[in-house]
Amino acid sequence: ERRRDDALRGINSTVFARIAKLPMPVIAALDGYALGGGAELAFAADFRIGTGRLKIGNPETSLGILAAAGAAWRLKELVGEPLAKEILLAGRVLTGQEALECRLVTELTEPGQLLDAAHALADRIARQDPLAVRLTKTVFAAPADAHPAIDNLAQGILFESQAKFDRMSAFLERKKK
Repeated sequence: ERRRDDALRGINSTVFARIAKLPMPVIAALDGYALGGGAELAFAADFRIGTGRLKIGNPETSLGILAAAGAAWRLKELVGEPLAKEILLAGRVLTGQEALECRLVTELTEPGQLLDAAHALADRIARQDPLAVRLTKTVFAAPADAHPAIDNLAQGILFESQAKFDRMSAFLERKKK
């Protein structure tokens, strides 16, 4: 039922862009089919963890449309141009193992352990300094011409944080022992 005006409003692309720009890392837990919009949602995440049952791709061109919610540019950044073109133009669907091999997913786990794996990654991130994580994500997403200025500004902010003093002091004390 969607028409031209719906596409021009960028319904999905707007939502997925907002997800990608969240200040905290986003983890996608993928089991089974992640095709079309489901794949594009996963591409907007910072981390993707999958199972061996995962099938991920963009069959849009076989339907007479295109993957317009970010896959056309995010996928190239994630897996490289040749594989991105195969997925987007030829409708290739990756298995979980193939997604792991091309680093589209960072980990494969058993289906019953998928949420535990996602929670373990979230817990590992949560042990980091929240401001350092937030600023690192911002710097990582910045365009090339913003560097090194944005790196220096973010580091300047972090060098003055109490967490830096506390965490660095604790680290150096452990090194002395």
